Amino acid sequence: MSMKFDIQPASNPTPEKDRVAKLVDPGFGRVFTDHMAVVRYNQAKGGWYEAKIEARANFQLDPAGAVLHYAQEIFEGLKAYKRDDGGVNLFRPDANARRFKDSADRMAMAQLPEDVFIEAVEQVVRIDRAWMPGGEGSLYLRPFMIASETFLGVKPSSEYIFAVIASPVGSYFKGGPAPVSIWVSENYTRAAIGGTGAVKCGGNYAASLRAQAEAIQHGCDQVVFLDAVERRYIEELGGMNVFFVFDDGSLSTPPLGTILPGITRDSIIKLARDAGKTVREESYSLDQWRKDAASGRLKEAFACGTAAVISPIGKVRSVSGDFEISGGAAGPVAMGLRKQLIDIQYGRTNDPHNWIRKVS
Repeated sequence: MSMKFDIQPASNPTPEKDRVAKLVDPGFGRVFTDHMAVVRYNQAKGGWYEAKIEARANFQLDPAGAVLHYAQEIFEGLKAYKRDDGGVNLFRPDANARRFKDSADRMAMAQLPEDVFIEAVEQVVRIDRAWMPGGEGSLYLRPFMIASETFLGVKPSSEYIFAVIASPVGSYFKGGPAPVSIWVSENYTRAAIGGTGAVKCGGNYAASLRAQAEAIQHGCDQVVFLDAVERRYIEELGGMNVFFVFDDGSLSTPPLGTILPGITRDSIIKLARDAGKTVREESYSLDQWRKDAASGRLKEAFACGTAAVISPIGKVRSVSGDFEISGGAAGPVAMGLRKQLIDIQYGRTNDPHNWIRKVS
């Protein structure tokens, strides 16, 4: 299914002087571009209709709108990167489109065709490309879908709004990828088998905020969750997947099932295997992490995700004691993979897996 987007440029876009000022230090997710994509769904009207690119504006939602009561909501995150030749790259948008469909399926929401998802993202990038920052900045794209039917019964909505908004962003961590400190959450869990852990829905993130606040109270940057059954095995961070690097050159990462199937995670597995490294997807306990850090078997640990790309983990703190990984410094495997990934995203090196989609 393909849809033609009706393009209605904003009548009073941000003046160039103001836009340039905002792009000097945009931070993360605080500055927004002039336009958005919107596609509506109505079961009674036969599905998806009315695809538009229009001026970014507030939605009108009835106070009984389903999303406000039963949290039928999913989202994605991906970036557009400015190449040295002035063109623009998207990184694996097909993988985001596929995951968005999977999320919709789990949340009993209407499934958006993958080509409509990609077209919506591309159209927003095209119309707002003047908002792309230079350097290590990028245009962060946030496709999302909300249940918009007006009713208070507990059932899947029959109406949805899909939208894409865009936000110019600088580097996720100020001052570059300095090693982060991690708090182990031993009171809160993020997902169980059969739950929504593998889904990019707002509720998962809402449920993690209390644990993230606890991490900050303990002087840490991020929280890491343990499995919900045994409370022993590492799962993922509040918003990122995690990898471990060992002294034999191998890597390991927690298996899928209850965690988000990260696109950065998948890309790292492929790049590491391309380089001849062994990558295991297996359970790894907090006790083992502590032992391996102490013995030197564990050389590095790092978190990964679209926003931050790769962040080395320097220190782990928990109720049962703190430990450091390789003296708290960023390691060569994490930094090497980070550079390789960023070089592919910005078109500075070859793209062996055809991950790049050129918007222009």
